[in-house]
Amino acid sequence: MSLKVVISHKTHYKYDRAISLSPHIIRLRPAPHSRTPIEAYSLKIKPDNHFLNWQQDPFGNYLARLVFPEKTKEFCVDVEIIADMITINPFDFFVEDSAKNYPFEYKKDLKHELKPYLKIEEKGKLLKEFVKKLDKKEKPIIDFLVEVNQKINQHLNYTVRLEAGVQSCKTTLEKKLGSCRDFAWLFVQVLRHLGLAARFVSGYLVQLTADVKSLDGPSGPENDFTDLHAWTEVYIPGAGWIGLDSTSGLFAGEGHIPLACTPHYNSAHAIEGFSDKCETEFFFENTVTRIFESPRVTKPYKDEQWEAIYNLGFKVDEDLVKNDVHLTMGGEPTFVSIDDMESAQWNSEADGEHKRELANNLSRRLLETNTNGGLLHHAQGKWYPGEPLPRWQTTVFWRKDKKPVWKNPDLLADMNKSYDYSIADAKKFISTLSLILGISDENIIPAFEDPIYYIMKEAELPIDIDPLKYDLKDPLERKTIAQKLTYGLNNKVGYVLPVSFGISKWITSKWEFRRGHLFLGAGNSPIGLRLPLESLIVKPQVELEQDFEPDLFASYPALGDYISAVEKRAKKMSKKTTLKNRYSAFVRTALSVEIRDNKLCVFLPPIEKTEVFLDLIASIEETAKRLNLAVIIEGYEPPHDLRTDRIKVTPDPGVIEVNIQPTSSWKELSDNLLSLYEDARLCRLGTEKFMIDGRHTGTGGGNHVTIGAMEPSDSPLLRNPQLLRSLITFWQHHPGLSYLFSGAFIGPTSQAPRVDEGRVENLYELEIAFSQIPESGDVPYWLTDRLFRHMLTDITGNTHRSEFCIDKLYSPDSSTGRLGILELRAFDMPPHSQMALLQMLLVRALVSCFWKRPYKHNLIRWGTRLHDKFLLEHYVKEDLKSVVEYLNDEGYEFKLDWFDPFFEFRFPLYGMTMINGMHVEIRAAIEPWHVLGEESGSQGTARYVDSSLERLQIKIKDFNEERYVVTCNGVQVPLTKTEIEGEYVSGVRYKAWQPWSALHPTIKVDTPLTFDIIDKWNTRSIGGFNYFVTHPGGRSYDTFPVNSYEAESRRINRYWDFNHSQGEVTPYEPKITGEANSVFAVEAARVMTSRTGSKKLYFHEMPKNKEYPHTLDLRQRWIKK
Repeated sequence: MSLKVVISHKTHYKYDRAISLSPHIIRLRPAPHSRTPIEAYSLKIKPDNHFLNWQQDPFGNYLARLVFPEKTKEFCVDVEIIADMITINPFDFFVEDSAKNYPFEYKKDLKHELKPYLKIEEKGKLLKEFVKKLDKKEKPIIDFLVEVNQKINQHLNYTVRLEAGVQSCKTTLEKKLGSCRDFAWLFVQVLRHLGLAARFVSGYLVQLTADVKSLDGPSGPENDFTDLHAWTEVYIPGAGWIGLDSTSGLFAGEGHIPLACTPHYNSAHAIEGFSDKCETEFFFENTVTRIFESPRVTKPYKDEQWEAIYNLGFKVDEDLVKNDVHLTMGGEPTFVSIDDMESAQWNSEADGEHKRELANNLSRRLLETNTNGGLLHHAQGKWYPGEPLPRWQTTVFWRKDKKPVWKNPDLLADMNKSYDYSIADAKKFISTLSLILGISDENIIPAFEDPIYYIMKEAELPIDIDPLKYDLKDPLERKTIAQKLTYGLNNKVGYVLPVSFGISKWITSKWEFRRGHLFLGAGNSPIGLRLPLESLIVKPQVELEQDFEPDLFASYPALGDYISAVEKRAKKMSKKTTLKNRYSAFVRTALSVEIRDNKLCVFLPPIEKTEVFLDLIASIEETAKRLNLAVIIEGYEPPHDLRTDRIKVTPDPGVIEVNIQPTSSWKELSDNLLSLYEDARLCRLGTEKFMIDGRHTGTGGGNHVTIGAMEPSDSPLLRNPQLLRSLITFWQHHPGLSYLFSGAFIGPTSQAPRVDEGRVENLYELEIAFSQIPESGDVPYWLTDRLFRHMLTDITGNTHRSEFCIDKLYSPDSSTGRLGILELRAFDMPPHSQMALLQMLLVRALVSCFWKRPYKHNLIRWGTRLHDKFLLEHYVKEDLKSVVEYLNDEGYEFKLDWFDPFFEFRFPLYGMTMINGMHVEIRAAIEPWHVLGEESGSQGTARYVDSSLERLQIKIKDFNEERYVVTCNGVQVPLTKTEIEGEYVSGVRYKAWQPWSALHPTIKVDTPLTFDIIDKWNTRSIGGFNYFVTHPGGRSYDTFPVNSYEAESRRINRYWDFNHSQGEVTPYEPKITGEANSVFAVEAARVMTSRTGSKKLYFHEMPKNKEYPHTLDLRQRWIKK
């Protein structure tokens, strides 16, 4: 991300007569040590008749000395600064071992040099008392500085003082009030009393409006702001001068641009000088203006860009409606916690307490913002091999006709709260519910844990284990045993009511068991999942036939008002405990009620029809209202019905996944996505995750896009199989579509491999399948599935792991697999909702194009070009350019720069520099990681991924290939000329670190990378730069970046725009040795053998790789020939 601003500062004095001015000193030029890069500076003075000399004071600050030979009626100082507001991490510094903890002593020589900054100027009683109250116990120096900075910030109140000068510490402490310069001077004196060298800083403070309002504390100014400011710097051995702004209580960052840093504030005045006595009018102006903003994850588009994107969506909609496409789109965005980047539940594990808490918060918010009287339903989710328990699933369910399913959301219990309910409440609830349903409560059965099972399990425990105690480290089964034994095996766990809907009303029947009681299966799942159904009578005299597979291709009447019907029925409810109703049919499904985790849980039986489900839910709410009991609705899901809609919130490894409802219009789709991202943010869920080195990875969970229709029979993919062929062919022709939007892990073993990344014969077989699509006439629904099911898989035949997944198109498995839906699984989760919508718009526009005119072309055999050219940003952008041109030709005015945020996100800039008029930049490229062979691990057989190989792109402009060559670590880079004169590009593959198990374990690490531009005529390197995969100073990060700013600062620190190789060039292959590093720790050490007594730069040119001509593979250097 790059953001450049212009600071304009004007100070104007007007005098009532012509007066003489003494020589003036101006301290309004950024100091040489400013960490914020200053790209341009201008100082204009009036009157024009003056002399100006630039000087430096004893402390290294710039100052302009002005002399005015004539009298003047005005004096004006006009300053303009262009600054690059790169992200600066104020905590990114080292501290010498001797100064890691406070208190410490400066070394003798250093203390002598710091003498002016240790001088105590004020010794008042109030100041001494303030210092005395500070906690001076030994602690890390950073913690100590944060603490003192906060103390001053909290002790004083801020005010704007227009009077000249700085208050004494005594005045500031007496008033507990001061301006920024008063805060800063007090801080200087406090630090000196504490034995720390400190200096006063005057400079510019630039504060830019935040793109997104903060969830914690103030969000900063409403408008971009700059002004003169003052703060403090303290000298810590190893770290140097550290900026501390006690006015805000923060450390100084990129917005603090120092002008003068001095031991005393008297030497830091912005303007200093004298004039004759006169009447003076004083004017000043200080503004900051943004002049360049690269796309960033918090604001990917300018307002005018987004307006154009949004309006284009409606144009595409017009064509979709006009051409009777009936397209709907949904998706599966994923989110991560913004507070926890470290724990397993937000990295690799599917479940976790914090994840459940945030998912519940998000579900309740979605219920509020997306529905009118919707229902929150909790169910068992998928159960994957290797996971101890099935995953959970929360569904927000509502009616499309906007009539309520559940009126009072307060009666839906909050999963994050505990309620003071007892087993008696469960009994009362299920008894009342049965009467409201109009059935007898005499068939309600208490449920018990099976004592035989748990007594046997208790007997199996080791003799030194107390069966009544457990801790978090105990195995899940042992915890369960202890919990059950503690509760008591003779106590009722809950109640079960056999219930089903007959022909026109609810019915029940008696359940009888050989053992006399209902004993549950072992475990801690809801009792509705542990019922001993296999112990029920096998062949009753009469049993209702039920079919729980909905026919989604049938048509259904409009839904009625079931809440009013239930309320009416409840008024006529018999007050008798038992209704003398007898039913001849046997009921095999049951509703159960229990108190679990201090909440009253109602487990729903499987239900065949939506009308019946809505009646039952209305009855449960009526019961909850009468008894004033909040309930958790769980159990079997609501029936699939096109008259209802739902959003599912589920866990996935490292993320929370949200399955959003499909919508037919661009307006609905954009409203839903924009609302979802905001709801997630307010629930402290975000879309950003970072690697330890600062690289952006998205959430890691994907953002799958689904396309279909409101009714499966209307699906454009089933009605016209040529649409699926067109999408597959177009994506295969444009690898940029696969790799620009994908996650970090690509290739044949990824979650969504391209059709040409798996089996080599797949394209040949696909072309045969394409030929079998009828050119005209009605197409049977099953044909699309049968033609492509065995083509759209990964190399193991997994139909789910494919770039185009047709599992839900017309699967023979079940009705839920015959939804007419195509899932595009290669889309990674973009960090901003507007970026997600551009992805959606791209797919909508292409569907519209292919519906009008199918895209029928032969497939391209890319071969190794796929993982050579198209993993570099330059060639992906060229490919996207041709996609944009195709859409423009079809009448959809896409712009290539709309995809810039994706390029910045997928191929972040590492660094750029100018060398002898040539502009050089390096940025991230994609590297397909290899899945290694099976190895034994602690959890059994495992397959590791070798992520030690990385790739970057180097691009150079205004390059003369006749005279210069570019080398990386002494090897010539095979540059390829682009369409622009003088521009060349190449990829560089390198081994970044040494894992314990790798594809090539004997090949050493290549980093750090040293790039040189070598002048062949003068046989010297004329400049170069370094790229590191870890902190160049050896700093090892213990935690992941907390946000995009820290991540960006880590990336910036790993690039040096200097440090070329030294010596005269000799075309000779050096002998290189490398020490392998541990994971992300110490970089490889290199030794270049040179002739004794001479300084030589050796480089050699390797023959161009015929398979990967666009990429230099540094591993080739290690091949023994």
